[in-house]
Amino acid sequence: MDPCEVLPDDLLTDMRERAARSDGENVFPDDDLEALHDVGYLKLMIPEELGGHGATLEEACQAQRRLATAAPATALAVNMHLIWSGMARVLSERGDNSLTQVVQDIADGHVYALGISEAGNDAVLFDSVVNAERLTDGSYRYSGTKIFTSLSPVWTRLGVFGRDDSGAEPRLVHGILHRGDEGVHIHDDWNTLGMRASQSCSTTLKGAIIPPERIVASLPVGPNQEPFVFAVFSNFLLLLGSVYLGIGERAIDLAVEAAHYRTSRSAGNRPFADDLQIRDIVARMGLRQMNARVALEATARDVDELAEHGAEWFPRLTGAKLHATQAARRTVEEALEVVGGSSFRAGHELSRLYRDVAASVYHPSQDRSVRATYAQWLLGPIGAAHPDA
Repeated sequence: MDPCEVLPDDLLTDMRERAARSDGENVFPDDDLEALHDVGYLKLMIPEELGGHGATLEEACQAQRRLATAAPATALAVNMHLIWSGMARVLSERGDNSLTQVVQDIADGHVYALGISEAGNDAVLFDSVVNAERLTDGSYRYSGTKIFTSLSPVWTRLGVFGRDDSGAEPRLVHGILHRGDEGVHIHDDWNTLGMRASQSCSTTLKGAIIPPERIVASLPVGPNQEPFVFAVFSNFLLLLGSVYLGIGERAIDLAVEAAHYRTSRSAGNRPFADDLQIRDIVARMGLRQMNARVALEATARDVDELAEHGAEWFPRLTGAKLHATQAARRTVEEALEVVGGSSFRAGHELSRLYRDVAASVYHPSQDRSVRATYAQWLLGPIGAAHPDA
């Protein structure tokens, strides 16, 4: 699958022009979603026999990076939909068909969103402050609040999870809500620094019931290597990192353009592109972005090819995401210097990219969590060292 064929230049040009309006008005980009629907982008990772493009995770990462060069907030929102089809693919390739209905739903035109984040829960996927109460018929009643629920105005399916403490050991129970289910309340509370068009509003569950046929996983509390967890992490981290790499790439485009048209009076009106210091900045930007992109896409390729990395998988996945987001933030920051003071104006595209890329600080796995993952991998748990060592 060629991302340029799925996302042609004229489509991206239109989306880039709309991005400023969606950001300024703090509204969901309905026109973008319609355009992506028309080219089958929402079925990017759905098998061809079901009307999709059959993209691999690596190809989806490339496509999301391309989309984010035009409309970062749109790309971030769509990410949460693509993650579900990517999860289904990862699981089915490993012999688990628990998300077959998800694939069929997406093939039928449903829009999926992801309800993971919770205020005050830095364990993220490994614990929950949302209560999942098991009912006698096998259904679960969910109560609590999810935050950063992207695609809030348009999703028709929302994957959530909560904690069930009814048994001998607590369990984290994942299920699928339908829009219109009783007890689901979407708040109009998305007014943020950046990524405004993603419309990632909070969602409160007040006794929302998910029937047994829509329960897709029951997992232990705490870090584990369950296939469902791997499916979530591999798709979430790599697709997310790709969006921010796209922001960095667009920042380089703007910096290169400015370096050719800006001139230096002190250097005899020569273009900035001839200034050795400017050339050094742009070179660093390109090197940083390419290194992060190569690492991320290689990791996605390993997921597609069912590589066996054992305990290295989570360091690889979290590290790829971390390098991508760090690279993007630094690249956008350096682009400001090359483009100059005009980029400090609110209406400049680079100003918006600077605000959008800041959101990468908050996405799991956060920087400190990634370092903790590497420390655990290399040193073992705290206190494991021999007392005489």
